[in-house]
Amino acid sequence: MRQIYKGIALCATLATTASGAFAQTDEALDAFADTLDNKVQVAFRSVDKQDLLNGVSAIDMKEMAAKNYSSYSLDYIENVVGGVNNGLWGYGDYLVVVDGMVRDANNVLPTEIEQITLLKGSAAVVLYGPRAAKGVLQITTKRGQMGDLRINVHANGGMNTPKAFPKYLGSAEYMSLYNQACKNDGLMTPNYTDDEIYHFASGENPYRYPNFDMYDSDYRRAASTRYEGILEVTGGSGRVKYYTTMGYYRENDILKVGKTKDNYTSRFFVRGNMDVKFNDWLTAKADANVTFYDSYAAKTDWWSQAATLRPHLVAPLIPISYIEETDKNSLGTVMNSNYLQNGYFFGGTQTNPTNPYADAFAAGDNKFVSRQFQFNTEFDVNLGKLVEGLMFRAKYGIDYASTYNQGYSNKYATYSPSWTNYNGKDMIGSITQFGKDEKTGSENISNSAYRYTYNVSGQFDWTRTFDKRHNVFAMLLANAWQTQRSGHYHRTTNANLGLQLSYNYDHTYYIDFSAAMPYSTKLPEGKRSAISPTVTLGWRISNDLLKDTFVDDLMLTASGGIINQDIDITADENEDGYYLWKAVVQQGGWYSWGDLEGGSVTEFQRGDNMDLGFVKRKEFSVGLRGSLWNKLITFDANFFTSKMDGGLARVSSLYPNYFTQVGYPTSSIIPFVNYNVDKRVGIDFSVYANKKFGEVDLTLGVSGTWVKSTADKRDENIEYDYLSAVGKSLNGLWGLETLGIFQTKDQIDAAPTQTFGEVRPGDLQYKDQNNDGKIDDNDRVFLGRWDNPFVGGINLTAKWRNFTLFAMGNLYLGGYGMKDNSYWWMRGDGKYSEAARDYWTTENTDAAYPRLTTTNGDNNYRNSDFWMYKKDCFNLARVQLTYALPESLFKDSFIRGVDVFVGGSNLLTIAKEREILEMKVGSAPQMRSYNIGFKASF
Repeated sequence: MRQIYKGIALCATLATTASGAFAQTDEALDAFADTLDNKVQVAFRSVDKQDLLNGVSAIDMKEMAAKNYSSYSLDYIENVVGGVNNGLWGYGDYLVVVDGMVRDANNVLPTEIEQITLLKGSAAVVLYGPRAAKGVLQITTKRGQMGDLRINVHANGGMNTPKAFPKYLGSAEYMSLYNQACKNDGLMTPNYTDDEIYHFASGENPYRYPNFDMYDSDYRRAASTRYEGILEVTGGSGRVKYYTTMGYYRENDILKVGKTKDNYTSRFFVRGNMDVKFNDWLTAKADANVTFYDSYAAKTDWWSQAATLRPHLVAPLIPISYIEETDKNSLGTVMNSNYLQNGYFFGGTQTNPTNPYADAFAAGDNKFVSRQFQFNTEFDVNLGKLVEGLMFRAKYGIDYASTYNQGYSNKYATYSPSWTNYNGKDMIGSITQFGKDEKTGSENISNSAYRYTYNVSGQFDWTRTFDKRHNVFAMLLANAWQTQRSGHYHRTTNANLGLQLSYNYDHTYYIDFSAAMPYSTKLPEGKRSAISPTVTLGWRISNDLLKDTFVDDLMLTASGGIINQDIDITADENEDGYYLWKAVVQQGGWYSWGDLEGGSVTEFQRGDNMDLGFVKRKEFSVGLRGSLWNKLITFDANFFTSKMDGGLARVSSLYPNYFTQVGYPTSSIIPFVNYNVDKRVGIDFSVYANKKFGEVDLTLGVSGTWVKSTADKRDENIEYDYLSAVGKSLNGLWGLETLGIFQTKDQIDAAPTQTFGEVRPGDLQYKDQNNDGKIDDNDRVFLGRWDNPFVGGINLTAKWRNFTLFAMGNLYLGGYGMKDNSYWWMRGDGKYSEAARDYWTTENTDAAYPRLTTTNGDNNYRNSDFWMYKKDCFNLARVQLTYALPESLFKDSFIRGVDVFVGGSNLLTIAKEREILEMKVGSAPQMRSYNIGFKASF
C-alpha cells in the first residue's frame, strides 16, 4: 500500500512542478477534457464509441430515462445490453464504481445518471486492480452543462398491488388432514375429534373456534402507494459549470393492522457537482452527496408468522361481551389492559402467549436509519507545454455511511378464555392472563454499524495523433481504495499500479496493452505483488475489405489476459481472508489421567504455505460490433472462455495421510494451496433494428447472455464417479433421483434400504445409484442448475408524433428451482398449504405428493428431482406511454417543455410454473406497480 501512495505522490509532485511553468490555450485544454458527447466511460478515461474494444457495453441513461421511469439505477442492465447473467459473464458479484469511486449502485437514482458502462472483459477491468476481477459496473452521473440556468422537475405517484399470496387451509380442513397424517404414521388416536372439527367448520363462533387467515383483506390494503419528487438544476459558463439535484420519495406498506398502517420507507438526497476551470492548465471537479434513508415498521413479524402460525391456535381478538356480567374477576382482569380495541381484548394461549395481530398494536416499533455522506474531487493538470498531449489527473474521494435501529420494545398481556355454553349460547367462564402490559418509555438504539471508504488515484495520460492516422494513447496509473467496516478487524483493500499503451492506425487496426501490478497483504511476503497483463487486437473490417458496401461499420476484436485477484482468497473460517497462509495452532482437547490430573493438547488447524499466491482469471474473448444498411441494424456480440485458476483448497491428496490426525483430538497441518479451477464459457449479444414507417419511428432491441460455468479441477476423494463435481455446474442442485411413491409395505421390503428415517407406504422411493443395497448420501446425483444458463431481454420503442411507447421484457431459460420451503415441506405440526389436498393416502394413491406426516419427514423432505421445477419464464417488466405536450403551448414562456407519462412494472409473468415463481412464502408479496407522473423543464 505504501508503494501505491509513493507513486501517487510522485506523480502529483511532477505534475505540479511542471504546471507552474507551462500553460496551454483553451483549444488545447478542451481537447483533453473528457465529455460524454459520443464517448463511453471506461476505466479511468473516456473513449470514442468507434474506438471501443470488446468486453464493454454502454447504456445511455438520459435516453432511457426520457422514455421509461425507474426507481432503481440497474433496472435496465439485463435487458438493453448483453453480458449480465449471474453478474457479468457469470462471475457473480461485480465491483460498482460511481464517478471513479467504489460505491453502492442503490445510492444513485436513474435520473442522476448520464451513462452506465459494463466492463466485462479482462482487458476492460484490469486497470481497476484485483478487486475488479469479476467485472465492473461503472456509473457516470450527470454534470453541469454550459448555458443558461435550466431546471427540471420530476414528479410521480403510483401504487403497488400484490401478484399472489400463498394459499393455506382453514382450521377444520387442517385438523382433518392432520388426523390423516396421524393415521399415516400408524397413530391409533386422532389428534382432533369429529366434534371439534365440526365446530371449527361451522364458523358459529370464530372466537372460540378461530380460523385466523393472516392473508385476509381485513389485515391489508388493496395496494400500497409511492410518491416521489425530484428537482434538477444545471448551468454554467466556460469557467464554471454546476449541477445539483435533490429529491424525496416515500412508500407505505400494504399492511393496515395497528401500527403497520404507519409503516413507511423514505429517502431524501442531495447531490451536486461543480467543474471549475481555474486557468489554461488547471481544471478541478468537486462532487458531494448526502442521503437520508429511513424505514419504519411496527414490531411484528407478520409475513413470517403468516406462513407458520396454524389458523386454529389463537383468536387475535375476542369481544369483551362474551364475558358474563357477573364474572367480575374476568372483567376486571381484561379491563386492566392498556390495549383494548373497541370492545375487544387480545387473545392468547399458553403455547402462544402473543400473536402477530397484537404485536402490531402493542409490541412497539422499529426504525432503520441509514445516513450516507460522499465527497470526491479531481484535479486535471495540462502538461502540454512540457510534453505535447500530456495530462495529469488526480482523484480523491471519501465516503462515510452509518446505520442503526431505533425504537421501542414493549410487552403486553394476552388472555385465554375458558368457554362454557349456557342454553346454546357460548360464554366465557373464566380468563387466564399471560404476560403483562409493560412500557419502558426508553428508546432502544441497536445494531449500530458504520462503513468508511476512501478512494485515491493519480495518472499520467498521453494522447497524440501523428499524420492524422497514427493515434497513440498511454496511461501510467496508481490506484487504491480501502473500506473499513464495523465488526471487521481487517479492511477491504485494493491497491495497484497500472499501465495502458494503445495504438490504432486510422481507426482501422488496433492494438492495446493494459496491465496492472496488484498488491495484496492477504498473501505472504514475496507473493504480495504480481503482473496482470492483457492484450487486445482490433480490426475495423468496414474500413478495409467491406468498404463501400451495405456494411456501415464492422469491428472485429480479440483479447486475452491474466488478472491476479485476491477476492477469492477467503475461507469459511476466515471471511476476510487474511493470514490463510499461516499455520494455526491452538489449545484443543483435554486428556485426563488416573491420578485425576489432566492437560489440554495442542492442535494444528492448518499448516504454513509461504507460496500461497493470487487467484488468476485467465481469459480469451472475441468480439464483433457493427451496423448495417445505414444503421438499420446495429449489433454487438462477444464470445468468451475463461478459467479462474488457483482457488483455495486444503488438498489432502497432495500430502501424506499422517498430516491429518483422525479421532480425538482432530488435528491437521495441511495448508491452504492454490488448487481449484473454475471454467466459464459464454456468449453475449445485443441487436437493434431501427426503422421509420411514415410518422412512426420504431426501435426493436434484443439482447441475451448464455453462460456455462463448471468446476474444472477439484481435490476429490470419492468412490463413485457420478459424485464428482468436476465438469458439473458451479451453481448446481444435487439430490436423489426418485422412482415414485411406495404404495405397499411389500414394495418397501423389496427395495434397497432407505437410511433417512422410517419409511412407510406413501413415502418417496429413491434410486440406488451404486447398487449397494441402501439409499444414502452416496446416491446423490447432479440434478440441474439453480441459476439460468440463458438470460435475455427484448425492448420496443415506438414514437408517433408526440407519443412514445416503451415496452421491456426479460426471458429466463434453463434454470431449476426446488420446492423446499414450508409451503411444500409440511413437517410435523407445521401449517398446511392447499397442496396438502393432493398428498398421498391409501384412497388417493395417484396423489401429486407423498404422504403427510406428524414427524420431521426426513425421508421425503430432502433435495430430490421430485421437488424440482423449471424456472423458464418471460416477464413483462415495463410498459410506459409518454406524451410530450406541444411546444406551442409554452411559446414565449419560461417553460421549455412538459412530458407526462403513465406506466406499469412487473406486469405479467408467462411460465408453466407461474404460481410458484410469483409466490413469496414467509415474506412480503411480489408487487405489480402502476405509476403516473410528469417531467417539466424550465
